[in-house]
Amino acid sequence: MQNRTIVIDPVTRIEGHAKITIDIDKSDKVKDAKIHVTQYRGFEKFCEGRMYTEMPALTARTCGICPVSHVISATKAIDEILGVTPPKAGTNIRKIVNLAQLLQSHTLNFYHLSSPDFIYGFDAPKEDRNIFKMMQTHPEMARDGINLRAFGQKIIEDLAGKRIHPTGIIPGGAAHKIDESTKEAILEQIPAMLKIAQSALEFFRDNLHKFQEEIDYLGAFPSLFMALTNKEGTLEHYDGKLCFMDSEGNILKDRIEPRDYKEFIGETVEEDSYLKSPYYKPLGYPQGMYRVGALARLNIAKTCGTPLADKELKKFKALGAGKPVLNTFYYHYARLIEMVYALEKIEELLKSDETMSANVRSTSTVSYDKGVGCSEAPRGTLFHEYHVTKDGIITAVNLIIATGNNNLAMNAGVKQVAQKFVDTKNITDGALNRVEAVIRCFDPCLSCSTHALGIVSSKIEIRDHNKKIIRVIERS
Repeated sequence: MQNRTIVIDPVTRIEGHAKITIDIDKSDKVKDAKIHVTQYRGFEKFCEGRMYTEMPALTARTCGICPVSHVISATKAIDEILGVTPPKAGTNIRKIVNLAQLLQSHTLNFYHLSSPDFIYGFDAPKEDRNIFKMMQTHPEMARDGINLRAFGQKIIEDLAGKRIHPTGIIPGGAAHKIDESTKEAILEQIPAMLKIAQSALEFFRDNLHKFQEEIDYLGAFPSLFMALTNKEGTLEHYDGKLCFMDSEGNILKDRIEPRDYKEFIGETVEEDSYLKSPYYKPLGYPQGMYRVGALARLNIAKTCGTPLADKELKKFKALGAGKPVLNTFYYHYARLIEMVYALEKIEELLKSDETMSANVRSTSTVSYDKGVGCSEAPRGTLFHEYHVTKDGIITAVNLIIATGNNNLAMNAGVKQVAQKFVDTKNITDGALNRVEAVIRCFDPCLSCSTHALGIVSSKIEIRDHNKKIIRVIERS
């Protein structure tokens, strides 16, 4: 036999565009597999020369799915440059908007992208693995997903001006206070939305027994974990310091100031992808592979700090038997718990008198030449670092997008699942769907790189050692 490469291009049911290659050796064994992000991102360069005041609006355009995260990290970086601390009300409005985005984004992944596999199975006909089939066979569940996502987006619109690329989160705090009618309208819907989120949790738990092979082989491996934590050790998405935990649950480094992230996080670029590959510097590359996002946050957090989420967190942590949960498949479980948490926390923040204050913004002028903003985006820890002149002109930018932190782990996951499920003599659609599904577990937001228009079909090319195409499998 000859060396061959299977190419899955594009990867489906993710946010953004990527391809996967599976290298098969002469003995017909899967030798390696990788995800390649095929988009070029240029934000770090073309932001140079712009005024610092433009950065929240500019960097929000990095992504249409999680623009709020970029606005949050951008404004926090500028807060440092201005030397200001937002008033409590301004900070709480930012937190609520950030949680609303977390809710709508996690909902998108669970209902619209991943649930078809849970409902119909990974080997179901490909024409059934989509939300449109779900709307026919499970209309109530599909309706729940749409309503829950719309609720999160409406909160963003009401508090920050627009559902996508909001303008109400600004340096120093927020643009407007929350009025009483908006507060009451949101609070009125919380119980119904909690019921939907809890129903999704129950559905997922009740069906877990069907997917034991996927739990065991879709990216189940030791790695480090990184997330923001606060002094109390509760789940945190806005404030806090950085924490690294190893696969045994040992804390490698805690209470790292986000502005010092470069002392602990190295960045490298691989030849076959435009996505950065960050790593934990003390262990080097690639041994310093770590995971971020919901799985990492729940592994590191001692509690969620809200009653319903904490009740579910105990069941989640029991899966690890006292150690971190290492199975990438459980990202889905962790995101569902965070959906419940987000709703409880939004309710708590809205009921706080401090949140309703009219004092929502602090003002100042350029006081420092550097600022670092860090927050927990739906997919993990997001860094914005800006350097400015005394007049506020941006001279340098460094971004570590949440998904990029998981790049090394995504490659490890793709290789593991390909070696387990891909029979090189009988390549099935179900096996290739599992290869893509491990990427969906991470819920990558590759649209942070670029955007595309048009109908995306899927074409799988099998090539011989001379790169000649010997077989093509097409999906449309």
